[in-house]
Amino acid sequence: MSADKSALIVIDVQESFRQCPFWTNDDLSGFVEKQQALIDGARAAGIPVVQVFHVDSDGPFTLESGFVRTLAELSVPADVTFQKNVHSALIGTGLEDWLRERGIGHLIISGIRTEQCCETTTRNAADIGFSVDFVSEAMLTFPMTHASGVTFSPSDIRTRTELVLEGRFARIATVEEALAAGKLAA
Repeated sequence: MSADKSALIVIDVQESFRQCPFWTNDDLSGFVEKQQALIDGARAAGIPVVQVFHVDSDGPFTLESGFVRTLAELSVPADVTFQKNVHSALIGTGLEDWLRERGIGHLIISGIRTEQCCETTTRNAADIGFSVDFVSEAMLTFPMTHASGVTFSPSDIRTRTELVLEGRFARIATVEEALAAGKLAA
């Protein structure tokens, strides 16, 4: 674990996803419970909360759509908010500069979609020197169908993502583990 300060990065926890054809409520309640516990725990520990929204040029991810806002079930009292238009929250957003200016070197990653923006941000963060706790229990994703016709469940996707990240790009952590590490680094 890094001796640097920590920040919680809440990625793409936005109403835009509810408008997509792949949206399902199947894992929503568990995600909301863990995500809110992580946010509340970070606030209580003095760990900055960074909210990142994905913004696109069309559809439910445009600012004009009105859906680029926090999921209704969650409260994210963010210290700062960034907008991105690629998968990584660290590309073209100013987030990296914000973190480095504050001496933050340990990131706690959570949000929507496990295998896309959360994984991509984690890989980027590790490659540029941040230590990362990947809190997959505070992430949400949706079933995906491979070109072969095989459908992978959110659990399958989460397991695969944890496999490729653990020990290479991040530590896979529970909410409690991530908060404990964040408190030590705060």
